[in-house]
Formats: sequence, structure tokens, C-alpha cells
Amino acid sequence: MGLFSKKENTKKTSTRLVNVKDMMAKAVAGKYAIAHINTNNLEWTTAILEAAQETNSPVIIGVSEGAAKYQNGFKNVFDMVNNSMEYLNITVPVALHLDHGSYEGAKAALEAGFSSVMFDGSAYPIEENLQKTTEIVQLAAKYGASVEAEVGAIGGEEDGVVGEGEKADPNQCKEIASLGVDILAAGIGNIHGIYPKNWKGLDFKVLQAIKNEVPQTGLVLHGGTGIPDAQVKKAISLGVCKVNVNTECQLAFAEATRKYIQEKKDLDTKKKGFDPRKLLKPGKEAIKATVIGKMKLFGSLGKA
Repeated sequence: MGLFSKKENTKKTSTRLVNVKDMMAKAVAGKYAIAHINTNNLEWTTAILEAAQETNSPVIIGVSEGAAKYQNGFKNVFDMVNNSMEYLNITVPVALHLDHGSYEGAKAALEAGFSSVMFDGSAYPIEENLQKTTEIVQLAAKYGASVEAEVGAIGGEEDGVVGEGEKADPNQCKEIASLGVDILAAGIGNIHGIYPKNWKGLDFKVLQAIKNEVPQTGLVLHGGTGIPDAQVKKAISLGVCKVNVNTECQLAFAEATRKYIQEKKDLDTKKKGFDPRKLLKPGKEAIKATVIGKMKLFGSLGKA
């Protein structure tokens, strides 16, 4: 056995990433949602993949342009995810998705091998959003990739871009959906990051109106951290089939790492507590537990 082989990896399996089309269709039919979990490094990626495999659940690994840059580019993220799938013997459906991509970013991610991209044209006038979304849909089709589009800016901050939580126009959603996008992110009062105490909650009337206009298109709920469970479940019952989570994993990772250091385990020289593999392990396990919890909430456990 080679130095870098794992004993349990005796069976050769396909590591081909999939797009989200089949995932979304099954989720809509089954009235559950797929967990879209952002990755920020190797620990994140490993935790997400292990959680999906151990629970037999499909998963979408997302990465923003800023996080991709931090990880040395789209190609490096693609290789890390793809190689990790092979090394960990991952057999459940996994999509690699660009989160809140720019026009140029979406093209670059597709070229790097991403199986799904989000083109966030919500800041453009609707005519330009339609034009650019059309171009990305056509390009993605050549790669066999899926496309997510956005109408109505999601509130909060994403890589320095701040939105006020606009609510999408159902008619504009219909226009965007007609271009052939696979999933649609429509603002319904949700925001990125930590929700303020005076947050008014999701607007289910707007969500229902949007679903009425795009009955065949899967809807995406961004800003999944901090939304009360009951509201998440109701959104899923009204057609949301993908829920994005990032901040909650970041908070879990930070808390677990802080506890490790506060307990001075990093100062244990006999056990080499300062080794980054030990220092980062509690955070990785915290992310894994968070992901499994979200899959349970979204109803996707065992749906691979």
C-alpha cells in the first residue's frame, strides 16, 4: 500500500462532480432542500464531504470569489474538492458551486471545472441582468453545468458587497427563470451574516407570489444562518429547494478553536498541541456537526 493511500479506500469510485439539476428536481418533488455549504479551506471541504457521505446526503459545496482567491484560485478549489472526493471515497452526489459570482467570475469558474455557478446580476438593471444571465446560461450548457440567478439583492454583506435585503419582483423572477436557469435566488427579506434583533423575518407572501410565477423553477434561500427553524421549514414547503449556510459554520469553527486555545491545549508540547492538524481539528469537527444538523433541518438526510 502506498504512503498516501488509506486502508478503507480499496474500491475505485467515480469522483465526477455533478450539476444541481437532478438534486433540485428530487428536492422539489420531495419537499426538502439541499444544503449549500461554503468552503473556506481544506478543513471545511473535508468536513462537508464527510458529513454528506456519513449521512448519505447530497450536498452542494459553495465558494465565493473572495474565498476562492484566498484558496489560490478556482482551479485549486476544484482540484481540492475533486481530489478529496477520491481520497475520501465519496459516493454521494456533490456539486461544486460558485456563490454570488460576477459575470467574469462565473466564466472563470466554469473554465476551471465547477459543475454549477451563480451569476449574481441583481445589482444590474433588469435588462442587463437578463442579457448577462442569458450568456452565462448558454456558456454553462457547453460545460454541462447548472446556473443560479438572482433577483432582488440579498441583504447583509458578502465579500464586501452590502445589500439591504430587497424583495424580488415576481414578474422579474419569471423573466429570469424563462432564460433557462436551473435555480433562482429571490430576495424575500433574507440577509447574509448575523441577523439583527429587529429583523422582520421572511416575507412568505412574496415567496408564494414568486413560486406562482415560476412553478417549475427551484428557489434558493440565501443567508440560512440565523433564520428560525420554523421559517426555514415553511420556506421549503413553499418551493425552496436549496439553502445556503456559511456564517454558522464560521462561528462554530471559531468557537471550537477558541475553546481549544483557552484550554491551553496548544501549549502542550509533549502532545504537540501546537500542530495545526490538532489545532484545527476541533473546528473541523464543529463544522461537520453543524452541516449534519442543517441537513436534518432541511430534510435531505439519506436522500442521496
